[in-house]
Amino acid sequence: MSDKEASKGKERAAEKGYRTPGLRGAQTSTLFRAVNPELFIKPNKPVMAFGLVTITLCVAYLGYMHAMKENDQQLYEAVDSQGERYMRRKTSKWD
Repeated sequence: MSDKEASKGKERAAEKGYRTPGLRGAQTSTLFRAVNPELFIKPNKPVMAFGLVTITLCVAYLGYMHAMKENDQQLYEAVDSQGERYMRRKTSKWD
C-alpha cells in the first residue's frame, strides 16, 4: 500500500505544475536560448580545465615577456665621483 501512496504523491506533484529549478524549466524563446547557451547547457569540466590552463599560461607568458623587457633595457652600473654606485641606461653619442 505504501508504494501506491508514494506513486500517487508523485502524480499529485506533477499535477501541481512543479518544474525543474533554474532557467531550464522556464518558458523561453529560441532566440534567447541561442544568445545565452551557457544558461541551458550542462558544464563541461574537461573544457573548463583546458580553458583555465590556457588562460593561466597566457598570463604567465605575458608576465615573462614583461620581465624580459625590463631586464633588456641595457642598464649598467656606474660610479660617480663620490664613489656612489647607481644604475644608468646606456646611451648613444648620437642622442
